[in-house]
Amino acid sequence: MQTRMTLEDIQSDFALLDEWEDRYRYVIELGRTLEPLSPAEHCDANKVRGCASQVWLTTEVDTDDRGDKRLTFRGDSDAHIVRGLITILFAIYSGRTAKDILATDLQGILGGLGLREHLTPQRSNGLNSMAERIRADAMRALAPADASGTGA
Repeated sequence: MQTRMTLEDIQSDFALLDEWEDRYRYVIELGRTLEPLSPAEHCDANKVRGCASQVWLTTEVDTDDRGDKRLTFRGDSDAHIVRGLITILFAIYSGRTAKDILATDLQGILGGLGLREHLTPQRSNGLNSMAERIRADAMRALAPADASGTGA
């Protein structure tokens, strides 16, 4: 299994690239590192709404040794640049606790990378839709297991 890119790796690689054309190529290369989803995972339930491209996202929630809910994500898209953006989101969020995900300043991170001002409005909207899906999955992970109201 290949090593997952960390946010620090991406930030330091971005710092080495002066031209935005080179950074776009790098984002596309990042997308090539995504583990492929199975055909069954390319389903409507995994589809992210609000993206111009087709995007699928799966979420696995585990409880760690301290009892915290930890989320791991996998995803895919039919657009190369979007696959790269998914890789960046996974570097930011995947493997973290639900509380950490909800506390993350995504806009600050993306601003630090300079992505906000270099993405088209359509790509920015798609990126926001993916991030909102991740945040919603984190909120669901924190919801009480028995929300039926039958307790107490």
